[in-house]
Amino acid sequence: MDREWNDSQPIYRQLRDRVVAMILDGVLKEGDALPSVRYVAAEYRVNPLTVLKGYQQLVDEQLVESKRGRGMFVNAGARNLLLQGERQRFLAEEWPRVYATIQRLGLKAAELLEAGATRLPEPTSGAAPEPASGPNHAGEEPRS
Repeated sequence: MDREWNDSQPIYRQLRDRVVAMILDGVLKEGDALPSVRYVAAEYRVNPLTVLKGYQQLVDEQLVESKRGRGMFVNAGARNLLLQGERQRFLAEEWPRVYATIQRLGLKAAELLEAGATRLPEPTSGAAPEPASGPNHAGEEPRS
């Protein structure tokens, strides 16, 4: 995963989005524990309250649950819930732009399918990617 923070969005939101991506990609499955707030804060040099705020968004969205004294765990059905939401968002927000570009360029369905077939995603290695974005460049102060 990208180890840099994006300045256009708060870090807690980026943390939330990266956990969502891990759930969608199957890296985190139903019942899996999220990395601890302390671990993520220390590993990526962010304020623990920032990590907690990102995790709390996931709780509010009913994607994860907090088990007192044990940590945060991915809820059953979280991936399906995310897929449904992401599909709707894609169709409402991204597809109109993609479709307009396809029309503008005069691309045919067969060309698109052929291009897609040559760019299949790489299989996952089985190793879990890191849970959140990485630290700032060396020498920079942590942001939160």
